[in-house]
Amino acid sequence: MEFSIGPVLLLGTLAVIAALVVLHQMVHWDLAPAARLAGKRRWLLIGALGAGVIAFTVKLTAIVAILGFSYFVDPGAGVAGNTASRSLSSGGRTGFGWVFLPDVQTGVEAVPRTAQPYVWEALPDVAPAPETNPTTAEKIALGRQLFNDAHLSKDRSISCASCHNLLEKGGGDGEPTALGIGGATGPRNTPTVWNSGFQNRFFWDGRSSSLEDQAKGPLLNPLEMGMPSLDAVEDRVKTRPHYAAAFASAFGADAPITIDRIVEAIAAYERSLVTSDTPYDRFVNGDTQALSQQQIRGMGLFESLGCITCHHGPNFSSASVFDGGAPLRIFPATPTPFEKDYELLEKAHHREGGIRSAWRVPSLRNVALTGPWLHNGAVDDLSDMVRIMAAAQLGWSGHYLLWSEQKKTLQEIDRPVPSDDQVDDIVAFLHSLSSERLVAAQSDSGHAHISDSARHDELAHEPGPMVAYTAPRTESHVEEMSD
Repeated sequence: MEFSIGPVLLLGTLAVIAALVVLHQMVHWDLAPAARLAGKRRWLLIGALGAGVIAFTVKLTAIVAILGFSYFVDPGAGVAGNTASRSLSSGGRTGFGWVFLPDVQTGVEAVPRTAQPYVWEALPDVAPAPETNPTTAEKIALGRQLFNDAHLSKDRSISCASCHNLLEKGGGDGEPTALGIGGATGPRNTPTVWNSGFQNRFFWDGRSSSLEDQAKGPLLNPLEMGMPSLDAVEDRVKTRPHYAAAFASAFGADAPITIDRIVEAIAAYERSLVTSDTPYDRFVNGDTQALSQQQIRGMGLFESLGCITCHHGPNFSSASVFDGGAPLRIFPATPTPFEKDYELLEKAHHREGGIRSAWRVPSLRNVALTGPWLHNGAVDDLSDMVRIMAAAQLGWSGHYLLWSEQKKTLQEIDRPVPSDDQVDDIVAFLHSLSSERLVAAQSDSGHAHISDSARHDELAHEPGPMVAYTAPRTESHVEEMSD
């Protein structure tokens, strides 16, 4: 709530008037007769006593006004036993003043301030490749075939492209959590593969440090492609006649088909999936008209609120090749009501209510195209995502007291909740990180007269990094073959 001096002045004035009226009656009926005062002497006594009343009232009003600016900001902020209530969004979510937070190190450090301002960077057109797996056109072509081949799954129904729809879903699948063979549902939201060549950690828990290693995981996961072993993947590829020539072209005539070469080709293909064709990149590269005024305001808020603490660099992620720091962050870092609303805490048998886990910081490129969001896919509105991250990660949840059981400290926090207009500005900026070709592809996805291959050819001939074709997930793409 906001403090206003007007009501305080009004109350002070009324108090002075009331005190003077009472004083006049006391002097007229009691004090003056007792002291045998009359005429001017009586009025002189009233003036002397009245000056004292006025001085006392002015001092009291000043004290109330001074205390009001700090105390009335939130009535519960000045009392350790109270809880403060603050609206977190127009949807009616409320924050609270935390008085006891056992066994949890909470709060977020202030955004680092350096002598140099934050430098915004455009994304390179080409992702770096390791020395052990240099990118070639032949590897990319082979990797594209493997990426779209449903025969690499146990029942021949799922390909990499089934969950990573490059053109129509921003490189994800649009589902809360991934779908696998036999209708199985995984526990995690499908991350985009666009610009994955710029990341240095993979999977939500960051357990893989290369695209080559990451590519093996879904092949064996029983909730995804379900192959019994990597040897079985090799054998399945060897039964496909057309792969012999493709592997010879990519790795040499004498190079046998192995699981390492299979994942190297898939990784090479994924490194070709770059979207530097965004309004943001054009703006940073000198096109001052590329962003709207609202997007520029959102860009400023993205920095000032501290979003850049985790989502920085050309790929908007601390888990990128541009950053040697911390690729994983505790989420949610600060307790908020959002934890229960969206089941943000990891389920754990040994601890009621779940635990705060470390998650890989995802890239925000094309984020507006890849909902629903978070590791559990629980949030389907980008505005809500901004509110959640502002409160849970950066502490922008109001005026409250924060008790640390671990440090035995009580801290008064005053970080106002972002307004709806500010949230809208940030969302507008996040839209500027979307590939213009992917936006066009999504808008065309409902046009039945445009075939998938025709759309791919049209997009692939546009200037810029490669845009890949995603095979639709239909039974017509599955050939009945024996192992």
